[in-house]
Amino acid sequence: MKTLKDKILQSIVVLVFMFIGAAGCDQEPRAVKDVNPARVVEMQQTLRDLWLGHIFLVQHVVLYNATTNLEGKEAAEKEVMDNAKQIATTVKPFYGEARSEKFLALLVGHTDAVKQYSDATIAGDKSRQDAALASLASHAELFAEFLNGVDPYLPKDTARGLIAAHGAHHVLQINLYKKKDYAQLEATWPLMREHVYLIADTLTRSLVRQFPSKFL
Repeated sequence: MKTLKDKILQSIVVLVFMFIGAAGCDQEPRAVKDVNPARVVEMQQTLRDLWLGHIFLVQHVVLYNATTNLEGKEAAEKEVMDNAKQIATTVKPFYGEARSEKFLALLVGHTDAVKQYSDATIAGDKSRQDAALASLASHAELFAEFLNGVDPYLPKDTARGLIAAHGAHHVLQINLYKKKDYAQLEATWPLMREHVYLIADTLTRSLVRQFPSKFL
């Protein structure tokens, strides 16, 4: 049976799809229609792989934290950082160095908030949990401002919904590890995977619309 949180998260994802659909109703510039589909698919797959790596590696940090495997946690945290740098490097040719560094800083802030929530949950400290949740919400807002700033065709509400739902998935996963509800954890993974694919696809579309000449 699905939990209330699962139903809420699924509803968020449905709303995000609606936002993406609404954003895509604008007429595409002619240059976008002339791009090389193979180049677009290549970028889409690269970003999908990297965002999938993000949730896979963060999951390991959460798991090692829950099992007090400090050595494993430190190694996983390094891999999470390396992955974030790869994502930022991927968009650097489009956004430039300064915006790429900003993207990286936002990703690092996001993952730090996830780790803070994990630490607080293990400690059973509600006040620290609330602070971590506030940090996640703050970074979702910052991400929304950033993404809307680099792509005026991407509504701020859409970007915020994407990142907020993504953060909620991390929180749900941490709570399930705390409860040792491994069956529900397994059921949650496909939802997390499909959502980061949606993030990757949205970023790809943003890049193609802004920089069609780089996809010829």
